[in-house]
Amino acid sequence: MQPTAWPGAQIALSPQEIEQWPNAASARALVDDWPAGRPAAFRVPTLERAVPVCRQLARLWMDFAGITDEGVRCAALLVISELMTNAIVHTDSRSITGRLKKDGDWLLVEVQDEGGTSSVPHRAGDANEYGRGLVVVAQSAQVLGTRRETDGGRTFWARISLAG
Repeated sequence: MQPTAWPGAQIALSPQEIEQWPNAASARALVDDWPAGRPAAFRVPTLERAVPVCRQLARLWMDFAGITDEGVRCAALLVISELMTNAIVHTDSRSITGRLKKDGDWLLVEVQDEGGTSSVPHRAGDANEYGRGLVVVAQSAQVLGTRRETDGGRTFWARISLAG
């Protein structure tokens, strides 16, 4: 079970800030004030445009956290992108929260939705273009899991080794 308390930078972006990214005032403030080495949480609306913004936030956080191994960075970006996309596409959430935290030799990545399913999960066949996201996430992380939250939401989490 992964921790749910994430002291550190907690950012909430509005739909307007997502659309204006990276020119939003919140983006400029992050560059100046991101707490080095502290966990980060960012809540975004369920807009497709939020996924690349979350990738940029994750890159920025990894820069400040001193995570330079390209294998680790690529794995983390893939995990956050896939989990954010799944929450946008497959839930009835109005917002989703991504979290990043260094914990010893591990990078913890979480994505929490508000619950509710808007589509039926399916197994991808050989001819399907979609449906392999969680398989790719599982191959990119050393440990992958999910938990139900007391508010009805669900959190998918992954541990990625910082050893590369």
